[in-house]
Amino acid sequence: MNNTIFYLIIIFPVAGYLIERYLEHLNFKMWSDKLPDRLKGICPDEDYRKSQLYDKDNKRLSLWSSTFNIAIILAMILLGGFAFVDDIARSISQNMVIVALVFFGIIGLASDLINIPFSWYDNFVIEKKYGFNTMTTRTFITDHIKSWFLALIVGIPVLGLITWFYYKTGTLFWIYAWILITVFSVFMNFFYSELIVPLFNKQTPLDEGSLRDKIEGFALKTGFRLKNVFVIDGSRRSTKSNAYFSGFGKKKRIVLYDTLIKEMSEDEIVAVLAHEIGHYRKKHVLTGMIFSVILTGFMLFLFSLVSDNPGLSLSLGADESSFHLGLIVFGILYSPLSLAIGLVSNVISRKHEFEADKFVKDNSYGPALSDALKKLSVKNLSNMMPHPLYVFFHYSHPPLLQRLKNLE
Repeated sequence: MNNTIFYLIIIFPVAGYLIERYLEHLNFKMWSDKLPDRLKGICPDEDYRKSQLYDKDNKRLSLWSSTFNIAIILAMILLGGFAFVDDIARSISQNMVIVALVFFGIIGLASDLINIPFSWYDNFVIEKKYGFNTMTTRTFITDHIKSWFLALIVGIPVLGLITWFYYKTGTLFWIYAWILITVFSVFMNFFYSELIVPLFNKQTPLDEGSLRDKIEGFALKTGFRLKNVFVIDGSRRSTKSNAYFSGFGKKKRIVLYDTLIKEMSEDEIVAVLAHEIGHYRKKHVLTGMIFSVILTGFMLFLFSLVSDNPGLSLSLGADESSFHLGLIVFGILYSPLSLAIGLVSNVISRKHEFEADKFVKDNSYGPALSDALKKLSVKNLSNMMPHPLYVFFHYSHPPLLQRLKNLE
């Protein structure tokens, strides 16, 4: 049994790596030396060529990053790296909750440090080369420090409690862990914009004026109670534009990137926000949260069925069974099912995007949303003609041309 698990935790990551390389190859085959007829009138020739070069640079970095990371994972499995970190954690304490926290702390910090050079290259070489990056080195460093701080103050209590549940209740731990994660997720959905976002960005209420009047007028017209419209200083890190919706009830808010306000007309901005309101009115946000809660419970239940199997920990070279090593192995073994669930989730998400677009169209802002989507795709150098199989595996939003057709 141990040999079977060992072979599977080698095969699954390698298979995932090879699938990703194949999908990227299919995307490259969609490239053209000249502007495709379907993009004429949407994307200038120069921007189309630039988007291909941008995609090529990003995929090259992805190749190096993913190759390096899978090499590290395989080395950790084959050479007993996880067992070695487990020994370090056990030398610090005999309390298994503390052992788990130390183990995941070492693994998490090492993983982040390993990937910092790739993140730095992405921001300060590729993004800068194509005129997107506005982040300073100081912001880059402080962002990582803040992320580590959040991992400590949030991750330690949550992970510590889940581990404690396991050692106190055995296979029933999944019920208590599920309740804890659900409460935490709901809390974060309500207060993320108030508690987490301010650590990284400044949010200010949208000024009074014609834009705010149009937004509030649309919200009133569609029966959407809206008091909180904020502008976030996205330009502090990038010239790319975006907008998003967060929260529920009185805590719900719409957040506009300052770059979006600079690039879009007022009607286009209202159309983008109308799309976000469409998600709320169609209950996509609520159904997404419910789906996530059910999925988390399902995953924890599956883990509870095998969590006491010593073969999980022994397959990593450990001398004895433990919750944290079992969780590592389960995470790898769960990856094919996670992929299948992700594919279904993407199909549902793309359907929801079409429905939100239709909501905009039905409320007379279809043409403005079309113009906004074109601007965003061109400005952000998006791949506007991805391979259908790549879309099936990775896209939570439909490609631009499909969305434009849906808005006609």
